[in-house]
Amino acid sequence: MHIDVQDRWLEAFIHHLQTERQLSPHTCKNYRRDLQQLLAFIYLQPLNGWADLQSTQVRQFAAKLHREGQGGRSIQRVLSATRTFYKYLHREGVVEHNPALGVQAPKAPRKLPNTLDVDQTAILMDIPVSDAVSARDKAMVELIYSSGLRLAELVSLNVTDPDLADGSLVVTGKGQKDRQLPIGSKAVDALQRWLGYRDEFAGLDQTALFVSNRGNRLSSRAVQQRMDHWGKLLGVQGKVHPHRLRHSFASHMLESSGDLRAVQELLGHADISTTQIYTHLDFQHLMEVYEKAHPRAQKKND
Repeated sequence: MHIDVQDRWLEAFIHHLQTERQLSPHTCKNYRRDLQQLLAFIYLQPLNGWADLQSTQVRQFAAKLHREGQGGRSIQRVLSATRTFYKYLHREGVVEHNPALGVQAPKAPRKLPNTLDVDQTAILMDIPVSDAVSARDKAMVELIYSSGLRLAELVSLNVTDPDLADGSLVVTGKGQKDRQLPIGSKAVDALQRWLGYRDEFAGLDQTALFVSNRGNRLSSRAVQQRMDHWGKLLGVQGKVHPHRLRHSFASHMLESSGDLRAVQELLGHADISTTQIYTHLDFQHLMEVYEKAHPRAQKKND
């Protein structure tokens, strides 16, 4: 393989990115780095030039990067750079096909949500109520953990939405889809206590359930700040934020019930694959469920 010729085409491509497409120096640097990885790989192949590279070899290249520890997103970026480079080479008449088309990076394992364990959750729930602000914050924390609310769902609630007598709540989630959720007794108590204070902040025309001390609907950012405040004050491990509490709700529900479909409904996930991220049950629990439920696993009496 004529190395100098291949290098010249790579440099011509970078020049094309800089001048014709006017990409930033940082982006051009990333393209160069990614394509130099490919160039180093194909130098070791029995090829005469860029035009000889085939899809099979591109897959081998992606697999090599994976073995070396590169993540799925990084490999996908390299493959994207390769496709763009070959599109340019085709335009220049250097190649007749794009060998990177259709080649996908290995899927990156989904990162498990960062959850609070039951003991840490209990510490967070123990917010001491002494005034309207602490009553409001405790009600928000209890409600998110009780019903698995998204932050956007929490701040959009109106004062008439919870049915405290029935212990239920209707929220409008993603895609404007409504779902009915149960409210636990601790959350009901916390909400009733907050409602006793709410008039100190809210005017008669204010419809929001949770309001600031200025009487406005509480913002998402304010909720995040308040939860971070209480997490630090109460000594909860790690950063406390609404999504972490929702993750904890889902994880604890699934660990206790094992009912993936029910947790999917409670979270408002359209696709059950989204909920499956929470299926990190410990193996002993899985074995107990298996031995009780599977007809071929049940031990016979002696």
